[in-house]
Amino acid sequence: MTQERTGIYGGTFNPIHLGHLRAAQSVADQLGLRRVVFVPSGRPPHKHADDPDDPIADPGLRLSWVREAIADDPRFEASSLEVERDGPSYLVDTLAALRSERAGERLVFLLGRDAFEDLGNWREPRRLLTLADFAVTTRPPDTEGDLRDWLPDSIRGDIECAADGKVAFHREAGTRIELVDIRALDVSATEVRAHVRAGQPLEGLVPERIREKIERSGAYTDRGSATEPVK
Repeated sequence: MTQERTGIYGGTFNPIHLGHLRAAQSVADQLGLRRVVFVPSGRPPHKHADDPDDPIADPGLRLSWVREAIADDPRFEASSLEVERDGPSYLVDTLAALRSERAGERLVFLLGRDAFEDLGNWREPRRLLTLADFAVTTRPPDTEGDLRDWLPDSIRGDIECAADGKVAFHREAGTRIELVDIRALDVSATEVRAHVRAGQPLEGLVPERIREKIERSGAYTDRGSATEPVK
């Protein structure tokens, strides 16, 4: 019996924006994913939450925005796994936990080309590629090259690439890596935060249903009002 493929979309989502949604929709459409689970990080290990010039919003607040932002697509759901976990949010721990929770599903982790190229610097990169399939997204004009060019050296020996470099397989685990070209919106969370700090409108950058909540939250201007409990 073929396992249903479930996308796992992790990230800080600081905050979630229309580019995130477009990317998830595009991958789900192209790979036939029945669902995509958004997993906001609780404590990102490589980012500094206490930077007063560019803060990370409270985890519970980011999770609540994700839940509202994805509500219109029945394929999308949110997980509080990393928000509720103590300590840094390492992907290897998250994928191991999700494999246990969703034993009947085949997990597909979504990440961009730049993140994939940096995978060798993540915690337990060789184990990571045994826990899930990986969908590596590229977007114009950044589409030159293929998986053979971007595989980190530390995991290259575990992976066998197809002749066209668009698909690869883990030699022992049988997990799959594939390129997915998407037409993502030119929006970034950095841009959204800058707009909030400058008092500029967020129309066209974030889902309308959460626009005012982000603008009024104080998450990127007044840290004292930037918290909200996990629901």
